[in-house]
Amino acid sequence: MSALFPDLNNRVALVTGGSRGIGRAIAVTLASAGAAVAVNYRQRADEARQVVTQIESAGGRALALRADVSSASEVTAMIGEIERGLGAVDILVNNAGTGTITDIESLTEAEFDRTLAVNLKSAFLCTQAVLPGMRARRWGRIVNLSSAAARGGGLVGVHYNASKAGLEGLTRGYAARVAREGVTVNAVAPGPIDTEMAAPLKTANVAERLPVGRLGEAGEVAQVVLMVVGNGFVTGQTIPVNGGVSFI
Repeated sequence: MSALFPDLNNRVALVTGGSRGIGRAIAVTLASAGAAVAVNYRQRADEARQVVTQIESAGGRALALRADVSSASEVTAMIGEIERGLGAVDILVNNAGTGTITDIESLTEAEFDRTLAVNLKSAFLCTQAVLPGMRARRWGRIVNLSSAAARGGGLVGVHYNASKAGLEGLTRGYAARVAREGVTVNAVAPGPIDTEMAAPLKTANVAERLPVGRLGEAGEVAQVVLMVVGNGFVTGQTIPVNGGVSFI
């Protein structure tokens, strides 16, 4: 398997929050390398089906699956559907997330709890669901989508900072415990990316403050995810994709 362009034929991938933006780009990119892809969504059924159609039209296999990945019972049901429809999950990309811009004066306990449930607890639930099979087969790849906000001030709020910092801790904790069983666990941390949620970035003219002078593209994040999936020697790492805004 080449780390530059891994051969993912006979592998099954699950991308949570895969109906749009970075998740969609990751799903399509993994499929282009040969993986069968389960495209998880919570609300955007039409967009998830469009991703599946795009993958199938290129000769790949895919399923669109609705589940709230912050719910243990829904995660369990989703994994069962994937196993019946595509096979056991070899590659898990925990991409589902939320980020409501809220200042510290307006942040409520409910919003804090919701953000940690969607951004952090979901990664725990999905990882716990697929990890036993990966360990038994002695091959697995888990990639968690973090953010530059995990290690910086960010623009969203402290609830978002906390959820993404926790995700990186979760990444290192799992990586240390399963590395000898053929399972790698890494995080990819995008900076400002030009998706439908980028309006505040454009309003704040963030692109002008980046060393590269532009916002990133979802496909550029997906390329890094594919690189990590193809490399069995990289684990426990957080790989920034941020246009040079910070160095770690």
